[in-house]
Amino acid sequence: MSNNVAVSEPETIVWTREPAQEPLDANDAALRAVRDMIKDGNRVQVVELLKRWDPVDVMQLLTRLRLKHARKLFHWLPANPSIKVVAELRPEFRSILMEDATLDQFRDILAGLDPEDAVEILNEFPDDAADELIARLPDVEDIATRGSYADDTAGRVMARKFVALPENCTAEDAVSQMRAQANRIRRIFTVYVTDESGRLTGTVEVGKLLLAPKETVLRDIMNRDVIAVSADTDQEEVLRFARKRDMRTVPVVSGDGQLIGRITPKQLTRIASDEANEDMLLMSGVSAEARSDDTILRIVRGRLPWLLTGLVGASVAATVVGSYEDQLAEAAILAAFIPVTMSMAGNAGLQASAVAVQGIATGALWSGDILFRLMKEFLAALMNGTIAGLILGLLVMIASLIVPLEDPVSLAMATSLSLLCVTTIAAMVGATVPIILDKIGIDPAMAIGVFITSSNDVLGVLIFFLMATTFYLG
Repeated sequence: MSNNVAVSEPETIVWTREPAQEPLDANDAALRAVRDMIKDGNRVQVVELLKRWDPVDVMQLLTRLRLKHARKLFHWLPANPSIKVVAELRPEFRSILMEDATLDQFRDILAGLDPEDAVEILNEFPDDAADELIARLPDVEDIATRGSYADDTAGRVMARKFVALPENCTAEDAVSQMRAQANRIRRIFTVYVTDESGRLTGTVEVGKLLLAPKETVLRDIMNRDVIAVSADTDQEEVLRFARKRDMRTVPVVSGDGQLIGRITPKQLTRIASDEANEDMLLMSGVSAEARSDDTILRIVRGRLPWLLTGLVGASVAATVVGSYEDQLAEAAILAAFIPVTMSMAGNAGLQASAVAVQGIATGALWSGDILFRLMKEFLAALMNGTIAGLILGLLVMIASLIVPLEDPVSLAMATSLSLLCVTTIAAMVGATVPIILDKIGIDPAMAIGVFITSSNDVLGVLIFFLMATTFYLG
């Protein structure tokens, strides 16, 4: 029945915009109708229906269809709607839908577009798909230029559409230029001012420009304290730079200072999302290139090195435990506190490293602020360790009233002091290692997860047995 309705009355099929990650039951009927049309091969009806939908709604429909139906529908869509839908898709969905046949289709579309428009569209694709398309367009020099920039740099993600006017341009002419380019550039926040050689010399906010007298020359009202990034600046540095300066758009210049592009608010949001996803994967001990649709072999290649690193750390910790075999044989109760110590060490290290990585990523952790931050981490860890140690010691004393324990006071002292030392040292390791990695050019997010956990496990076990030997078995 739903199939008949979908074919005979496509205008009755509507889609309600869904909040993020919250599918609406009201769209179930539309979903079933479109699915039935796809199953029956009713391409004309589906295309006519979706032409009236917003690309965001089509994207939401695609992500709720089964993958085989989504692929089929995607191939049915005409070129222009297809590109708009791709621009709205999250990277993981785009990578699933993109196949060689589709890339060939987009290659033909891009070859017929103005190079500047083609580059704008390429900026909406996942990097791997964009690289593949560039490789298939060897004769389009302006588009291929994008491939000359390294991955994750400002030159790779910048938009090449912007309003740049000479210093002697009047406010009236500038407003006219903005109006003339309104269809080409959807949102204009800043007008860039350049000299005769195209070098960036200043900026004028749109609001200030609109309020200025018509005959005002741009050089008289522009902000000369111009701030820009080079094309080879890492995108994470661009994001940090924009946040620190509270900039909505960031101009990009070439080596000789010529204005060549800008990082838009949308691209800054994408960079923030990409970097957050990458850090989350690294902190979980997974390769930054991991995707939900990875093959089994790719999953193994991405995760096995991290697992083996953890295995090495666990083996070292096991070796430390084995070296205290005689002490364990003498007091088997010590074995019960090994998991407690390792858990506290791991948790304290992860907490401190997570804060350090966040501070580095957002630019909140300045070089001159490092010693102060480390001192705060030390004092906080000292307090946390003291409280946790006192609680553990109290629990040991309470347990001695229920079960017989040899010398509970010494046992409580040994476990309490070991917890204090472990928590403090682990927190300092967690806070310091990301900073050191950042200084030597390694992503500090790699410090979290396997590295911090393994190193703190080893330190935790070693400190625990030293304390136990000194205060309980000594």
